[in-house]
Amino acid sequence: MKKDERKGGALAEKLFEYVCLAAVIIPLALLAVLVIDTAIDGVQRLDWEFITSFPSRNPGEAGIYPAVVGSILLVGLTAVLAVPIGVGAAIYLEEYADSGWLSNLIEVNIANLAGVPSVIYGLLGLEVFVRVVGMGRSLLAGSATMALLVLPIVIMASREALRTVPYDLREACYGLGSTRWQAIRQVVLPMAMPGILTGTILSISRAIGETAPLLVVGALTYMTFLPEGLTDPFTVLPIQIFNWVSRPQEEFVINAAAGIVVLLAVMMLLNAVAIVLRNKLQKRNG
Repeated sequence: MKKDERKGGALAEKLFEYVCLAAVIIPLALLAVLVIDTAIDGVQRLDWEFITSFPSRNPGEAGIYPAVVGSILLVGLTAVLAVPIGVGAAIYLEEYADSGWLSNLIEVNIANLAGVPSVIYGLLGLEVFVRVVGMGRSLLAGSATMALLVLPIVIMASREALRTVPYDLREACYGLGSTRWQAIRQVVLPMAMPGILTGTILSISRAIGETAPLLVVGALTYMTFLPEGLTDPFTVLPIQIFNWVSRPQEEFVINAAAGIVVLLAVMMLLNAVAIVLRNKLQKRNG
């Protein structure tokens, strides 16, 4: 290679490196500006009374208590519905199902479902759970809809975690006389659990920030009571924030900023839990 060509190649590589660096820095800088601006607006309204108060037409007395309780109940019920089904489906597809056109078709459809816009899941939940099954605009219908939303992500994350377990360990179990289920339960699942937990918690943390499907399913925008059962109406933090942002009074916009700070704190807490669990289980597995 000639000297000029080598010099041109090195210059192109350096330019490409700067372009990639800019692709990392620019979105992070924009995100940091948005978070800081929101935190500055919201911190003046953020206190314990704001978290433990019910919504009010007076912005100075309005709080997010029903939305916080509704978000916790929704996320918990979504995890109860989605995690056993998602992990079970991943175990079947990865450990039991034979490779063939049917498995490939299911795999392609799961991957495609993970990219479907969330509002489509809201329309599906409205038709199936609210109207056909008759759950109404309830907490259970909202949780079932959100479980559908996160299910493809849980399945894909669990399958990827199961694939990281070396196949030699399975063969060693079979050589010692273990059944397939014993090998999965005692060796494969414990080793794959850090990846499964990480993917599951990150998918659930996505569910807590979704607004569109819950608006379609019928989450309330103004709620002055707490749900007492699975069939009761509900609201969540993103819906409460959406309601305040759409109001003309500046005080409600400040309330929305404080609500966003709380929502971000909850999402960061879930992500931190995922990281701690993953590191702890990885150390235990050696």
